[in-house]
Amino acid sequence: MIGGTILVASDATGETGEKVVRAALVQFFGHEGVRVQVLTHVLDEPAVRAVVEQAKQRKALLVYTIVAPPLRALVRRLAEEAEVRAVDLLSGLLLQMAMHFGEDPLYTPGLGHELDAEYFRRVEAVEFAVNNDDGREPKNLKRADVILVGISRTSKTPLSQYIAHRGYRVANVPLVLGIPLPKEIEQVDPRRVFGLLVDPSVLGEIRRTRMKHLGMEPGSEYGDVRRIRQELEYCRQIFLSHPAWTLLDISGKAIEETASGILERYRERFEPAAHGNGNGGAATPAIVAPPKAPPPKAAAPAPKPAPAPAPSGRSAGRRPGTGKG
Repeated sequence: MIGGTILVASDATGETGEKVVRAALVQFFGHEGVRVQVLTHVLDEPAVRAVVEQAKQRKALLVYTIVAPPLRALVRRLAEEAEVRAVDLLSGLLLQMAMHFGEDPLYTPGLGHELDAEYFRRVEAVEFAVNNDDGREPKNLKRADVILVGISRTSKTPLSQYIAHRGYRVANVPLVLGIPLPKEIEQVDPRRVFGLLVDPSVLGEIRRTRMKHLGMEPGSEYGDVRRIRQELEYCRQIFLSHPAWTLLDISGKAIEETASGILERYRERFEPAAHGNGNGGAATPAIVAPPKAPPPKAAAPAPKPAPAPAPSGRSAGRRPGTGKG
């Protein structure tokens, strides 16, 4: 079991540094015993000295995301003098990016957290996902960037929220045995619709756990394997009648993994500039538009008839007007 403290010092909110630290920390067995503390708005020399002194007193690892070069240099010098192990998360990346782009960074703290259009787009997307959860507002399906379709407990809601936090409007539609889909879903671009499938045994375990949590009777039809298979068969029939939808098997996958696959396909189809050449993922062949044939090349002018060959017993080697040898 490991332990101790990691101090994350930042000239802004510390969110970036904390995420990187926690992402690295989970690679260590027993990481739960490590405390991560964020020290925000370290913007001047007294604040830097206080941070380094705290790291020394607590024998902590110091990780910092400070963009101003003088303050970064001060942290580095004071940490060396105090024999504090310190990690600068930004300087190497900023240097390499500056060399790559041929431009100097702005060195302005907190730029990533300004209330810009992107921030408000994410807020609107989260509100949209909440208001359009579980098929509440079918009339809004035409406004959704992504539509998720699946039976109960196929992660529709957590997927909707996860994708919405990345700025995409998501609606999800439940499939209920014997109940037809809302007619509005037939009017949307099928490339935006993702059908969720899951292994029956996996779904059964998920539902039984849910039943225990809600205090439901163990023999409830909700967790019955035969009922689940009927629902999945109905689900497959719906999906077969919509061959242009993208189908994803979520069995054994984390929300992040499934969401990443959905966003990869979405960007291929609707954000080609952001996705590069659009060939980086594995889009479903049934819904990818066939490539346009290149315009026909202008026919080359026919060569003038060659003069009759001299009677030498040899062929001219080329038939007039064919261009072939």
